[in-house]
Amino acid sequence: MPFRFLTADVFTNTIFGGNPLAVFPDAAGIPEADLPRIARELNLSETVFVLPPQDAAHTRRLRIFTPAGEIPFAGHPTVGAAFVLAALGEVTTAGSGAELRVLFEEQVGVVPVDVRLRSAYPVFAQLTTAKLPEVGPPAPGRSVLANMLSLEPGDLLGGMNAPQAVSCGLPFLFVPVRDRNVVARARVRLDHWESILKSYWAPQLMVFSRDGERAGSDIHARVFVPGLSVPEDPATGSAAAALGGYLAAREAPAESGQLRYIVEQGLEMGRPSILHVEVDRVDGQVTAIRVGGECVMVAEGAMRGAEDVTAGAPPRS
Repeated sequence: MPFRFLTADVFTNTIFGGNPLAVFPDAAGIPEADLPRIARELNLSETVFVLPPQDAAHTRRLRIFTPAGEIPFAGHPTVGAAFVLAALGEVTTAGSGAELRVLFEEQVGVVPVDVRLRSAYPVFAQLTTAKLPEVGPPAPGRSVLANMLSLEPGDLLGGMNAPQAVSCGLPFLFVPVRDRNVVARARVRLDHWESILKSYWAPQLMVFSRDGERAGSDIHARVFVPGLSVPEDPATGSAAAALGGYLAAREAPAESGQLRYIVEQGLEMGRPSILHVEVDRVDGQVTAIRVGGECVMVAEGAMRGAEDVTAGAPPRS
């Protein structure tokens, strides 16, 4: 039988903005070997396959694939899958509440997602990371990174704002720069990336500045993921989560309370995205990180099975 999938644009309230995602809401019958093949065929930054949970106390199990293979955690598939399942009515809230919670099993652990509803339809979803920030080994030098990004060493910040690798389930190297004009000029030299970052703890990288282009934005960012066959990603929830950890370590480190950031991404790609980041701290220690955004449904289709194609079967309506 053909397998149903839907596409949604995540971290946007406008179709053709944000990060496109394919969701297979009932992937239990898809052969294991076909999962990476389907992701390569669709060629989106991520495709998510929704499966029954291994623990009945949880909502679903997610498997997330880029065109290059499976990854343990990603923000826009997690947020987008919750939105799609809620839009289909496959996860509901008791009574007439304005919010529902789903619990997704992922390779990093159980990831809660809160979905806000308007007239019973989902409009905003927010995940809480299963892992708190972990800092990686020292980053390559600024001159080396600048050359890899086709920038000048003086374009990159130093001191407390020097590049650093952080992970909340998927590691990223954060490269702060002077302003968003520098962000726009960044170009990854793949030969340099292969020699510098391909085998580093965090081969994925975010280049960002603290002068948003849009009103209300705190961060202007671009994310490059060449190792996962995603040259540039228009909206990256896993990077935004780890960015929250990076920023929190540099703001009033002994204080308690909540920090909030609005991250704009994808503008250079023509797919503007807005990600909302919240960081909870107690005595300077991060206790929770949340990433959320709006989503819109885009399309629906059916993927034919490999056996149908091999047999030369005509498309099924």
